Amino acid sequence: MPHAELSYSSDLGVDAGEMLAVIEATIQRHDAGSGECKGRAYPTDFFHHSHMVVALSLLEKPHRDEAFTTALMADVERVIKSALPKSCFFSLELNYNSGAYVTNKHEVFT
Repeated sequence: MPHAELSYSSDLGVDAGEMLAVIEATIQRHDAGSGECKGRAYPTDFFHHSHMVVALSLLEKPHRDEAFTTALMADVERVIKSALPKSCFFSLELNYNSGAYVTNKHEVFT
């Protein structure tokens, strides 16, 4: 289950929900078995220079090699930048969590 976090200056006027959905779809195009992508967005009114910082986290898997990483990062960068309505500084980071990382879904039934 991937994670995506967006931190950005509020002057960008982005639709964070749509951007997170596009990131999820992009990850799934590269890895159909990746599952849903948990996303969070943190716009801020207090900033120095307009910016967008994207942090992605995925579990380590044998098929997520250097070629996969390069292709995924390029595609994510392309789809995010195509949704940015104005110029800004841009950063993208992709991290792989080790097998010692637990990610699942907690459900409460009443």
